Amino acid sequence: MKKIILSLLLLLPLGLFAQELKIAFVDQNQLFAVMPEVSEMESQLATKRKEYEDALKLMQEDYYRKAEDLQQRVDSLTENIRKVRVQELQELEYRMENLSKIGQEDFTKLQESLFAPIQDKVTKAINAVGEENGYSCIMLPQIFLFKGKNIIDATPQVMAKLGLK
Repeated sequence: MKKIILSLLLLLPLGLFAQELKIAFVDQNQLFAVMPEVSEMESQLATKRKEYEDALKLMQEDYYRKAEDLQQRVDSLTENIRKVRVQELQELEYRMENLSKIGQEDFTKLQESLFAPIQDKVTKAINAVGEENGYSCIMLPQIFLFKGKNIIDATPQVMAKLGLK
């Protein structure tokens, strides 16, 4: 009994190789480079980034102006007024750090929400091309060090499926 099971296990891989493997790859970077949705996403992200940069720049200018004013007048201010001005500067530093942190989080969330439907669209197109052409496997590598003669570039087919040139 053990010999029969062992024989079947040894022969099983041979059956897999008897089937023709059709392996393809898709260069997602090439797809994303020509997708109008990606350009629109990048534009929206650039707008959001500029909003936060501009707000932070205004806060920094206010901070430097107040710090310079404090430095110039430090000797003429009473102890209590000086403490209040230093505290104002510390609060402004905290607000700048907080704005920067919130901006990064907001930017990341926006990027993820805008990219998810694009990635979903590409994934569906890749799956459709794989099914239509009977590919055993579609790889999404970033860099090809070796491309065998049996590996097919399915990027043009996916681009056609997405309506891209």
